[in-house]
Parts: sequence; structure tokens; C-alpha cells
Amino acid sequence: MNAPQDPCTDAPFCWRATGDGRVFIEWGGRTVTVLAGVGAARFLARVKMADERAAQLLMARATGNFRRGNERRS
Repeated sequence: MNAPQDPCTDAPFCWRATGDGRVFIEWGGRTVTVLAGVGAARFLARVKMADERAAQLLMARATGNFRRGNERRS
């Protein structure tokens, strides 16, 4: 039988929520951002309604790893 796939293998970002309300956002298996309080609650509300692509964008924005399109190329 096939083993269940890890959802983080195909997508660069992955998240997990803890019982105390924190959200860990991981990239490449490493924790890059920890959200807590209002930020964590807002993230959870948005990510639960988002599809996979939108969820990836939310996590990229939360980590600061997001090109906004207004940077100039040298």
C-alpha cells in the first residue's frame, strides 16, 4: 500500500497550530515564523477558507518571503 503523503512535500510552506494558540509556519522542514495571539487567529481564519495556492500566498506573506511586484531589478 501507499504511505500517506506529507502535505509539505509538494508545497514550499507548511503550517501547524498548537493548543496554546500559536501557529508555526515552516519552509523546507524548518520553522521560519511563529504567529501568536491576534495574528495567529487571523491567519487560521483566513487559511481555513483558502485553497492550496491561496494558503501558500498567506504563509509567504506571514513570513515576509513574498515579492510584491514593486521591486526594481538591478
